[in-house]
Amino acid sequence: MNRALSILIAALILLVLNFTGVEGISTAQDGIFGAGDASWYSQIDPGVLLTTANMEIFNDKELTCAIWGVPFNTLIKVTNVANGKSIIVRVNDRGPAKRLVRSGRVIDLTKSAFSELASTREGLIRVELEILPCVKK
Repeated sequence: MNRALSILIAALILLVLNFTGVEGISTAQDGIFGAGDASWYSQIDPGVLLTTANMEIFNDKELTCAIWGVPFNTLIKVTNVANGKSIIVRVNDRGPAKRLVRSGRVIDLTKSAFSELASTREGLIRVELEILPCVKK
């Protein structure tokens, strides 16, 4: 199977998963909407595609994230509960894997985003998530 076909199949799978939702994450509304574990992912991780679920080129140097049940391009404030550090990330992908969500994982951050909250050596951190209001132009 050639690479283009593999990417197309993966994109279709992600599209289907996007509409099925995951337990534990409610539909996005302004304000704090959840807490749980955050992990990080990078271009060098096995299984990470060249494009995100919204078909952007994946770039682990950007402050973006993968999360279920929140519209693409939504801004989320992510706060590390242990040290109080916060960042703002933009939703451009879907994840974490559903089996991980069932065990408490709520968001996957790019390596750059995670490293602003904690050392990547930690792997997982406890976070609080807040949907930021949409600014209309």
